[in-house]
Amino acid sequence: MVRCEKGHTMRRLVAALVVVLLSALTLTACGGTSSPAKGPSELPAKRIAITFSGDNVTPNGQRYDVAVGQRIEFDVTADAPGEIHVHSSPEQEFEYDKGSSTIAVKPIESPGIVTVESHTLDKVILQLQVT
Repeated sequence: MVRCEKGHTMRRLVAALVVVLLSALTLTACGGTSSPAKGPSELPAKRIAITFSGDNVTPNGQRYDVAVGQRIEFDVTADAPGEIHVHSSPEQEFEYDKGSSTIAVKPIESPGIVTVESHTLDKVILQLQVT
């Protein structure tokens, strides 16, 4: 009779172990199918076209949303060389030549509104809404 109880206890223990292992495998499989949210550095770069023509610039004060830490690139087309000033912390200044060029802006690490200006034209080009 003792032998029967031992066998019964052993089967119960093995069955419980199988249930635990199958549960762990099921949870692992479910967790593997979802992808984590992308961080700012994994997001595609925010590309903004800027065109200088005479005393005019496009965009002209518009606001663009970017994530904290997201890469930013300005695609500049200009009829004359000039300078762009990004009022971030730390501030960033970029010179551009006549023609087309791409400017890589360092990611902005603090939320808020960052103004981008042309000191050559003394105009606000755009604002970055960093969230």
